[in-house]
Amino acid sequence: MDRRSFLKGVVAGGPAAMLGPRVLRAADGRMIRGAGPNELVNVACCGIGGQGAADITQFMDTGLCNIVALCDTDLGAEPTRKSINAFPNAARFQDFRRMFDRMGMDIDAVLIATPDHSHFPIAMLAMSLGKHIYVEKPMAHSYRQIDLMMKAAKKYRVATQMGNQGHSEANYFQFRAWTDAGIIRNVSRITAFMNSSRRWHGMHVSDFLPAEPIPDTLDFETWLATAARHPYNQGYMVGEWRSWYDFGNGALGDWGAHIFDTAHEFLQLGLPTEVEAVQLDGWNPFIFPQASTLAFRFPARGRRPPVELTWYDGQQNLPPLPEGFGGAVVDPNIPAPTRGQIDTTRMAQGKVIYGEGLTFKGGTHGATLSIIPEARAQEMAAQLPEVPVSPSNHYRNFLLACRGEEQCRSSFAVAGPLSQVMALGVIAQRVNGKLSFDPNKQKITNHKVANGLLAGVEPRKEWKQFYKLA
Repeated sequence: MDRRSFLKGVVAGGPAAMLGPRVLRAADGRMIRGAGPNELVNVACCGIGGQGAADITQFMDTGLCNIVALCDTDLGAEPTRKSINAFPNAARFQDFRRMFDRMGMDIDAVLIATPDHSHFPIAMLAMSLGKHIYVEKPMAHSYRQIDLMMKAAKKYRVATQMGNQGHSEANYFQFRAWTDAGIIRNVSRITAFMNSSRRWHGMHVSDFLPAEPIPDTLDFETWLATAARHPYNQGYMVGEWRSWYDFGNGALGDWGAHIFDTAHEFLQLGLPTEVEAVQLDGWNPFIFPQASTLAFRFPARGRRPPVELTWYDGQQNLPPLPEGFGGAVVDPNIPAPTRGQIDTTRMAQGKVIYGEGLTFKGGTHGATLSIIPEARAQEMAAQLPEVPVSPSNHYRNFLLACRGEEQCRSSFAVAGPLSQVMALGVIAQRVNGKLSFDPNKQKITNHKVANGLLAGVEPRKEWKQFYKLA
């Protein structure tokens, strides 16, 4: 069956019309597809170099899965060799559509670690076929794509997890325990910052990159996926895509989900009503600014007061920090950003949370909060609740959810609104303005161009069908 007929069948009849994957009853009574208790989960991996290779290693370390397929648009690229050599018996594909066409019945779950702009079609097709999804952050490239992915996860009732790994580490359980105990309460301000060097720092462009010959090993049409058509240039490949609005989501999309994710969930921030580009240094219509200060204003939620979250990125765009903040929060388990190193001698990334009567200092990923200044922390020590130990890391949590034994901690229902907050921030960067957003109507009410960006680019003809799968 060719790809076009295959996809038409999925749209018309759903997964049951095309495939017959393993089905079991989960602990909550719903029917899910995939491996059962005590069975290994068969995982197909899309994007197998860089972050994908790191994710594959983490999955295998759980002892809960088989890697049955490796899919990458450039299987000849150097970053893919580690994964290919590690799993010589796994089936190999350049096109995820052909992978599902050929071996869909052998796949329980899919890892998606491709560039931001190509998360959406892989996830939508996989979910429509009853496959569980682990996707790197941010969930997708546009606000609309994220919305459709949330709807698809609910429709197809699959386990979903976004790769903000701190959601299964100490910070997650501490933030929840301190919020439940009223230690963190009535938060009114949050400062979040990411001041490490990024790929686009120092770049100067006045247009997209010129056409170059496409390498024989690369399926560039599939790499483009739902993005606008561009000629091939090596300057978009191997992580460089993150610099460009058309392919990536910048520092905010890359690290926001690691820095303010727990605050977003446990303070129930939801969606903002205003997003303002307070200051953009080196604004450019093609690549991300050299530095950004963005203000997200969230309305009151019941008895919870409004919150202003201010985001700072750029090497010299350092945030104001309260007295007693002290040194940087350093965690050896936190990876450095691509093409850069975390400088432990300066404030690289972290957060400050201003609550009623208490101020909290935090880092990124799973790093725990501390109360500042130190004298106040000592006063509060006896009042702090016990924090439970995580029963499973992020990868194990996902695989156990595939087997119906746990619930994903960063499911699309949780990660979707967080990713949409970041998508709104990227739109404010693109238009260099202040946005008024109506969360109920999901519209930007004061800026026609910005409102149009919620939907993302119009997909090329071959890719429109993925938007019909929700």
